[in-house]
Amino acid sequence: MSPEEFLKEVQAIGEKFLLKLQKLPKADPVEIVCFSVVLLFIATVLVLMIIACSCCCYSCCGCEERPDPRHKKSRVRPAAH
Repeated sequence: MSPEEFLKEVQAIGEKFLLKLQKLPKADPVEIVCFSVVLLFIATVLVLMIIACSCCCYSCCGCEERPDPRHKKSRVRPAAH
């Protein structure tokens, strides 16, 4: 999919979303609840993605306050008699 097609697709989805928002005050209560559930689902997925990405970056990028003991190598010396 080319970038132009992707932008057109995003624009079409945005226009449908705005049209749905404009019709929402006149909609049935069932339709309002269904729309709210869909929005809640989308928001939950986005929040979980942000949490997952931040946790991954936190553990990978060395943003931790203390060094990870698994990455520290220690030399074992023979015991002196």
